[in-house]
Amino acid sequence: MKAPRVTLDQWRTLQAVVDHGGFAQAAEALHRSQSSVSYTVARMQEQLGVPLLRIDGRKAVLTEAGSVLLRRSRHLVKQASQLEDLAHHMEQGWEAEVRLVVDAAYPSARLVRALAAFMPQSRGCRVRLREEVLSGVEEVMHEGIADLAISSYSIGGYLGAELSAVEFVAVAHPEHSLHRLGRELTFQDLESQLQVVIRDSGRAQPRDVGWLGAEQRWTVGSLGTAATFVSSGLGFAWLPRHMIR
Repeated sequence: MKAPRVTLDQWRTLQAVVDHGGFAQAAEALHRSQSSVSYTVARMQEQLGVPLLRIDGRKAVLTEAGSVLLRRSRHLVKQASQLEDLAHHMEQGWEAEVRLVVDAAYPSARLVRALAAFMPQSRGCRVRLREEVLSGVEEVMHEGIADLAISSYSIGGYLGAELSAVEFVAVAHPEHSLHRLGRELTFQDLESQLQVVIRDSGRAQPRDVGWLGAEQRWTVGSLGTAATFVSSGLGFAWLPRHMIR
């Protein structure tokens, strides 16, 4: 890749000339001599091979080519400044990226609120979010793929704090035969029906959690798929109350 001939300092100087209305004003803003600013811009035009400014009376005005290049250069200078800020934040202990693994049953609205509150303070830190089911969260943590986890149970070797409770409720389509019984349901009523079960995404030691008493079970890979099956009238499933709502 060919090295750029024009430096960021030169682009900043051109921006100052345009933004402040002339070479003298730019020199004052940059705390440099006017001759230094004039030389910098003249050298830029020589290196690029196109005129960037023309003098209109006592004011420096952008040429058509200069206008296009200046607009692009503003993005370049801004990105360079953000890169330096990121390096400074990393030097202070801020991570360049936070990898978060979350149990799919955790309310997404709460997660969004937390991330929205974090965004203004993030200082350029990227967030990589991954959803898993049951032991899949623990597996990802132990493999070193995530830095933080929101799990439905404690993960060995890591400190944790309780965030909130997530209540699971047995739910079926309004036209499902369970609703036609006209009374409070029992586990015996559920045993004879098709149950849609969400598969544990862990591979090493997958777990069966919750009530699995139905004789006939269909296993799916996500809560969203289970909800689709239920809303189509295909069996019942235990789903988070916030998702049902």
